[in-house]
Amino acid sequence: MKIKTVFQSFKNVVDVLQLARLCNAPDLHVKCMKLVADQFKAVEKTEAWKFLQKYDPWLELEILQFMDEAELRKKRRRRQKEEQSVYLELNEAMECLAHIWTEGCTNVGPCDMDVIKRRKPCSRFSTCHGIQALIEHFASCNKRVDGRCCRCKPMWQLLRLHALMCDQPELCKVPLCRRFKLRMQQEKRGDDAKWRLLARKVMSAKAMSSLSLAKEKRS
Repeated sequence: MKIKTVFQSFKNVVDVLQLARLCNAPDLHVKCMKLVADQFKAVEKTEAWKFLQKYDPWLELEILQFMDEAELRKKRRRRQKEEQSVYLELNEAMECLAHIWTEGCTNVGPCDMDVIKRRKPCSRFSTCHGIQALIEHFASCNKRVDGRCCRCKPMWQLLRLHALMCDQPELCKVPLCRRFKLRMQQEKRGDDAKWRLLARKVMSAKAMSSLSLAKEKRS
């Protein structure tokens, strides 16, 4: 029996929920709980809910706990989605960084490439343009080495993250990639574990995004 044939709205969902518990119908029980959670403001005004509060406090507690857990799951999924978005943005920044120093973009590119040949904006120009601005400042800043420049700090962070993710340092054209790799191998810094975890999460987000796109293309 489909759930639509059992109840049509929130008005009798509490009665059906009690029936599902008595008849040991777990699927129907879960569907009822979800409907109660989705339309709780309307459900709590019904006579059935008032009756339940008076004569079945344990079921009331079970419903409230289910609602709390559902809200926690929503918050967790929302937080994971936001984190995934940040990791994807960082991955795009890594790809733009490699693109700038391998192929060149509008203002910045490899030193062995003619500037005129790299004028056309790339497909990720909104990100690429920001990174080019960071590179241009980084190249001309006299305070970058001693860490006194707050605008140079994001560039140092991008270069460090790139070095952690790069699997071809000998061929890589991104500046300081090999130096960062060597330094990380020789020196053990207190925040190394956090940076390595960040690199893994960025690469994982990229892989999950690629799988999602592949599924969308097949469907």
